[in-house]
Amino acid sequence: MTENNKKLTEIEIANMRNNLNLLRSQLKAGRLDPVFLTKQIDKLDNLLMRVGQEQANQTQAARFEALYNVSRVLGSSLDLQVVLDQVMDAIIQLTNAERGFLMLRDDDGGLTVKAARNFDQQTLGSEDFKFSRTVANRVLDTGEPILTTNASEDPRFAGQASIVAQSLRSIMATPLRARGNVIGVVYVDSRALAGLFREDDLNALDAFSAQAAIALDNALLFSATDQALSARVDELQQLRRIDLQLSQTLDTDKAMSFTLEWACRLSEADAGYMGLVEGNPPTITRLHYYGFHEGQTPTDPLHVLYPQTLEAIETGKYINDISREDGIPYLIVPIRRDQDVIAILVLERHQPIRFTDRHHDLVERVVTRASISIENARLYAAVQAADKAKSEFVGIVAHDLKSPMTGIKGYAELLIMLGNLTENQISYLQKISHTVERMEILVSDLADISRIESGHFFMDPTHFKVEDVIQAVKDSTMPQIKSHGHQWIEEIEPDLPEIWTDYYRLLQVLTNLVSNAYKYTPDGGTITLRVKQAADRVEFSVSDTGIGLSEQQIAMLGTKFWRAEDNFTRSQPGTGLGFFITKSLIEQMGDSIRIESELGKGSTFTFSVPIATAEQLQT
Repeated sequence: MTENNKKLTEIEIANMRNNLNLLRSQLKAGRLDPVFLTKQIDKLDNLLMRVGQEQANQTQAARFEALYNVSRVLGSSLDLQVVLDQVMDAIIQLTNAERGFLMLRDDDGGLTVKAARNFDQQTLGSEDFKFSRTVANRVLDTGEPILTTNASEDPRFAGQASIVAQSLRSIMATPLRARGNVIGVVYVDSRALAGLFREDDLNALDAFSAQAAIALDNALLFSATDQALSARVDELQQLRRIDLQLSQTLDTDKAMSFTLEWACRLSEADAGYMGLVEGNPPTITRLHYYGFHEGQTPTDPLHVLYPQTLEAIETGKYINDISREDGIPYLIVPIRRDQDVIAILVLERHQPIRFTDRHHDLVERVVTRASISIENARLYAAVQAADKAKSEFVGIVAHDLKSPMTGIKGYAELLIMLGNLTENQISYLQKISHTVERMEILVSDLADISRIESGHFFMDPTHFKVEDVIQAVKDSTMPQIKSHGHQWIEEIEPDLPEIWTDYYRLLQVLTNLVSNAYKYTPDGGTITLRVKQAADRVEFSVSDTGIGLSEQQIAMLGTKFWRAEDNFTRSQPGTGLGFFITKSLIEQMGDSIRIESELGKGSTFTFSVPIATAEQLQT
């Protein structure tokens, strides 16, 4: 190790201080030794060189330590603005600059300031963005760093307006490189001091910028990915909301309205049209509008406003064009179900900006979901119309059959009353009368079903005593119960309050349940009627010891015209309509029927009706 590279010690500094004091004493005494003076000057010069070297080493070590610390901090965050501010603060710390700017390349190829900080780690406002754009742009274009110790006198920049106007002196700028590309520029300056920066400062800045560029690139990639993911999640949430809205309606117009509104929102359209496609040749019906103010709705047919709609219907392909005379861009999207176009959607904008592929993709996602809902709504409407027509037909038939059946029964009974008939003739007339009675029950059931399904069935509630309706049930069913040899049991809670419901419909329900009990119980069984109060309702329960029902049969019970397949059931008269009507009537009374049954052991049917309130008892 040479003398100049030895580490400076405190003894050397003390000796030099003593020698200087000795020289000062000789000078005052007027007996200065020239040889001694020269020797001490040489020692002082060597000492100062070593001091300078140590200071440079310490500066370099401090810079490397700062680079290490900053590099460690840069990896701690992927938030773009946090990383930008960290980079800028670290650069100012390393260079002792007055202020600094970090600029990234924008979509137009220029530079946009992303971070601007001063020596006190404060963010600068846009009004303080006064720096040499000439220097920054040259670094961006050439990819080479720039250092000037006094820009006002540097022939490269002295004539630039920004240099002169702002009296810029010390300037350093270096490119930010990531994946082989210059993505921005780091710029620092000082308006007060010339010669602030040296070549080793530029080298340090360049080294740091290389690390900072990687951190920035990672943050930019994360930000772009995060934004894309957020946009995708938002799209999925919106599509989920659309699914929910569409799944909650079987109304064609509502489904079309939802679809049109969401398509306009997601595609950023200003207005839109949607219509059903029907017939051959196709016509557009039930047109819906979105985005038009009252009184502005177009009056011309859609194929007149947009002749290409017919092409889209024929080909099943979307059309994205700006061919209208007014320059308005539009998007035509056919809505397909299987291979058929069932509806057409037209979206337009008020600005001459085309719809993007992303917009079309979102609209396609919406209409794909909507096509199912619209088709289901159309099918449901067709079923409803057919069901309504059937109910009306059944109602008319039931009404028209009553008069001739009454006449047939009346004439049969009249012939029996006239006498002079053989036993066979009387038997035939009685069979005719019994058949008409069964037909009357069937017609009455059909009329009830027609009223229930058409929505024209109404209850006429009133208050009455429970024992009155029970007596009426026994009067109408007891002969049949006795004819089958059944035992009748009543378990009726005493002092039951009056109930509030339709008397004749409750009588119809109880009669049907008791009739089923005696029909589907082999002779000699037991029929039990239980009645009790349950909170604010009175509960009725009809039990039998009959053939019972399986779980599968219970699930089918109440289906129109359904009857069990066993021989015993098929041997009993019935149409499979009575229990459907009973179930519907109980629901009209505000309850649902509950069934407990076991094959070979019997069944129990339970329901309840409301107790009359004090106000209802006054009516």
